Order: sequence, then C-alpha cells, then structure tokens
Amino acid sequence: MKKSIKIISAVLVAGIAVAGVVGYSFYKKIYNPNVFVKQTKFLYIADDADFNAVKDSLLKNFTVKDPDAFEWVAEQKHYSQKIKGGRYRITDGMNNNQIVNLLRSGNQEPVRVTFNNIRTISQLCGKISHQLPIDSTYLYKLLSDDTFLNKYGFNHVTANALFIPDSYDFYWNTTAEKFVDRMYEFYKRYWTDERKAKAKSIGLTPLEVSILASIVQSEQAVHKEEQPTIAGLYLNRLKIDMPLQSCPTLIYAIGDFTIKRVTNKMIETDSPYNTYKNPGLPPSPINFPEKNALESVLNYKPNDYIYMCAKSDFSGYHNFAKTYQQHLVYAKEYQKKLDERGLK
Repeated sequence: MKKSIKIISAVLVAGIAVAGVVGYSFYKKIYNPNVFVKQTKFLYIADDADFNAVKDSLLKNFTVKDPDAFEWVAEQKHYSQKIKGGRYRITDGMNNNQIVNLLRSGNQEPVRVTFNNIRTISQLCGKISHQLPIDSTYLYKLLSDDTFLNKYGFNHVTANALFIPDSYDFYWNTTAEKFVDRMYEFYKRYWTDERKAKAKSIGLTPLEVSILASIVQSEQAVHKEEQPTIAGLYLNRLKIDMPLQSCPTLIYAIGDFTIKRVTNKMIETDSPYNTYKNPGLPPSPINFPEKNALESVLNYKPNDYIYMCAKSDFSGYHNFAKTYQQHLVYAKEYQKKLDERGLK
C-alpha cells in the first residue's frame, strides 16, 4: 500500500513538473521579449495583407528571436481572421502577446502629412504620394473629376481652394477618396461662421478669399507682415473696378514660374488668369494659399494705396503709392536696378 502511494506521489510530482515545464514553455512563447530594434520602427500592413505577408514583413524588418512562437501566439488569438491594415509602432523588447494584440486592435500610428509651397494640383498629388501610399495619378484623376468634386462644392478649376496647406494627421492606409474627405473636414473647420461672416463683410465668398489670398501670397511670401497691406491694396482696386494687374497671375497664366520680369509682350497673353486684361479676380487660386495669407485678406489693413512696386534694394519689401505719379517714381527706380543686374 505504502509502495503504491509512493508510486502515485512520484507520478503526480513528475506530472506537475512536466506541466510546469510545459506551462513555462507556453509562458515564454507568450510573454518573453521576442522583437528587438535599436530604435522605434514601424510595421506597415496593407489592407489586403494576409498573415503570411504580415509575418514576412515582420521578419524582414525586425529582429525576431523566435518566429515560430510569434506564429503560434497569432494562431491562438485567431489573428489571421482579424488582420487590419495600417502603420504600427513596434518598440524594443515587445513580446508576442503585445504585438498580436496591437495588430489585432487596429490601433495604428498616424502619419504627419505636410504640404506647402505648391502651386498646382499636380504638385499636391506628388507631395501626398510621397507621404501616403496613394497613387498620384489616381489622386490627380479624382481632383480632375467634376462629378467627384461637386459634392464638396468645387470643380476641377477651383479644387486647390479645398486644400489649406498645413500639417495633418492621417492613417497610413488612407485611400485617395478618404484623403479628400478628411481635407474637406479640415476645410470646414477652418471656415467657421465667424470667418464666413468676415468674408461676407468685405464682399467676398470663401472661394474669392482664397483666390485673393493666393495672389497676396505670391506677391509677398517672405515678409508676411506686408500681406494685410497688400490685401487692402487689392481690395481697393476691386472696389473701384480697376484691374488687379498682378504679375503673379500673369506668370501663372503663362505657366513659366522661372520668369523674373514681366514684359509688355507677356501682358498680351490671352488667359482668364491675365489680370492685366481681365477685370476682377481670376477663376481660381494661383497657388495653395496658406492660413496666414487667408487671414491677411480676412483681416486686411485698410489703406488708400492703389499701387505697389518692389523696392529697388531687392530687400523683398514693397513701396506703396496712392497716386500713379508716385508709383512711376518707384517703378523707374526698380526697373533701373533690374537693368543694372541684367535681369530681363
């Protein structure tokens, strides 16, 4: 009897020991650090990825101590049925449980998307495609489609007014359509009732504010403290039905942004963007006006100026004039300096 008890006890102890070993083996698979990186990196998962694609990307881009353990934990948690595309932050020493839980949750890290200093929709599409996996050609096609743009209140001519340059957070797997949706949300956040009321008080629509702001920005992109004065000057011209006569709009019409000096021959260019020949505002912004330019129009500086000319010291500032006679004095000084520098 005693012998049987001893045998049973020995078997139990052995069983417990084996269970402990097996249990500890499972514990290590689940909770031991398994992914190692020198610095924080990101795992990118496409929306249509399967588990093999996720595993291959993980093994290719990170040091994984025990790949089989990762696969086992993923299998136990049925991860292959819950794959979610995105950009996931992987930190040094993460265990399999943490990794699989993160990937299953869809709690991805946003991408900071920035665009500024651009003139055309084509340039915008190029900038976005370098920051998000969005095909630039497809995005350009969308922004040329009036049927698509009409739901936002824009068309292929005015589309650039929809995009206000800044830095925005997007999920890495954002589609082209969702990108435009989000930008429209940002657009609506900017155009508050207060800003719409300001625009109305100066006789402009939000689109017209964007158009005028784009001209102001082109005229003065360096010394931005001048922008409200320039905005006031152009509003003065609009009030008296005087052509805006803005060189940047003419350069936009010609399409050669390397032009340094506008000639009389250029002024004859036949284009709705030639504000020497056409009264009022051009059909759309000539670039992507930034917030400070938009604000310079909405909060323009009232003045009696009608004319402006770049200063002859090439400081980037302008001489403003109330009369054409005074303007001619400033213009003659500037033209003389241009000739001396051989700029044609």
